[in-house]
Amino acid sequence: MSSNVRSRRQRVIACCWVVATLLVAAGAESAEPRSIWPQWRGPSRDGNVEGLAWPERLQGKAIQLLWRVELGPSYSGPIVAPDRVFVTETQEKTEEVVRALDRGTGKQLWQVRWKGAVTVPAYARSNGEWIRSTPAYDGEAVYVGGMRDVLVCLEAKDGHERWRVDFPAQFRTPVPTLGLVSSPLVDGDAVYIVASAALVKLDKRSGKVLWRSVVDKDKGEAYASAVSSPLMATLAGKRQVLVQNRKILAGVDPDTGEVFWQREVPSYRGTNIITPTRYGDHSIVTSAFGGRTFRFDVTAKERSLQVRTAWDNPAQGYMSSPLVIGDYLYMHLRNQRFTCLDLRSGKERWITSGTFGKYWSMASRKDRILALDQRGKLYLIRANPEKFDLLDQRQLSDEETWAHLAICGDELYIRELNALAVYRWSSPSPRKEDGRRP
Repeated sequence: MSSNVRSRRQRVIACCWVVATLLVAAGAESAEPRSIWPQWRGPSRDGNVEGLAWPERLQGKAIQLLWRVELGPSYSGPIVAPDRVFVTETQEKTEEVVRALDRGTGKQLWQVRWKGAVTVPAYARSNGEWIRSTPAYDGEAVYVGGMRDVLVCLEAKDGHERWRVDFPAQFRTPVPTLGLVSSPLVDGDAVYIVASAALVKLDKRSGKVLWRSVVDKDKGEAYASAVSSPLMATLAGKRQVLVQNRKILAGVDPDTGEVFWQREVPSYRGTNIITPTRYGDHSIVTSAFGGRTFRFDVTAKERSLQVRTAWDNPAQGYMSSPLVIGDYLYMHLRNQRFTCLDLRSGKERWITSGTFGKYWSMASRKDRILALDQRGKLYLIRANPEKFDLLDQRQLSDEETWAHLAICGDELYIRELNALAVYRWSSPSPRKEDGRRP
């Protein structure tokens, strides 16, 4: 081959490599990152989901199973990273296990385990004694709450343990009667969790406890068993951690642990389970088993924050954290009905005549609500303040499904009691509200 021919050939190959590189780079820049579900109740910790439009129906090929992996029992919701899914389980009533599964296939990537189990009181035993807290993921590590009031930080890539905090050993508090249930919140360089009968802030790198606040000193029944999860919000221009323990709802300074404000939330046996939900720039909505539903308004006055009850309604939430959509609250009730309240006035817009399951985990996208009850049934509902607007329903599992559902793009993650099932739904036709194909 002549040197001229060889030279031309090399130039052609070089050009091809340049073009290929540019195409790959352009594709990488235009590709959207995969949706994730990094914590309790999703990316914004309020059940709201953005991204792909949801299907109009749930039947037939609208939702199809991708893969299913059998696991030990758990009530922890799945955590979805770009390439893997983190799940927990209890085995032989003695050990707690954390697994990382390949997001595309369900193949196990790693697992870790430790001794951990709690015998709960007889009145709560019907709901099981397995791990309950939903982990949190920050891109590098997974933070897992164990039933014996421990918080464990694991490397997301390989499961290596970074640190562990045993709250009863460190603070001489009892193991919670119902086990640790609160789901950790990662914010900046800190982790917040309700443990050791208090709201605790830890350094996420080292596990060092930075402060304890809103300490529950009532050592009565179910002592240290606060089950609500903390939420970060800005109210009245002040950033604060919102926490609901067995007795009160409080706003706490994330830097110092100082209690900005607090209000009592009456409930039966201190059963405050629901995660408080923010409404607008000044208000928080919550409800309690055996109590009522409240809207509390927080305002700034001079150098302090003040709180007042804007309204209360006899509706009783139980375990299902509600959704705020526009000016309306959509809530599954203790009596297994579903209701819509006007957040401005506190008045009931409607309540269903029929009943549903004991529990719903719910997520919303614009005016659509997906609700999964503990019997394995999935509901698709239009958020309509004029009436209960059920679009479709489908039985997805014959097992109990107490864990919170997760939604990532066109993927739906259902943690059955003894398995994780992943579904994909078909994209709907373009909708006017989007102006484009999802």
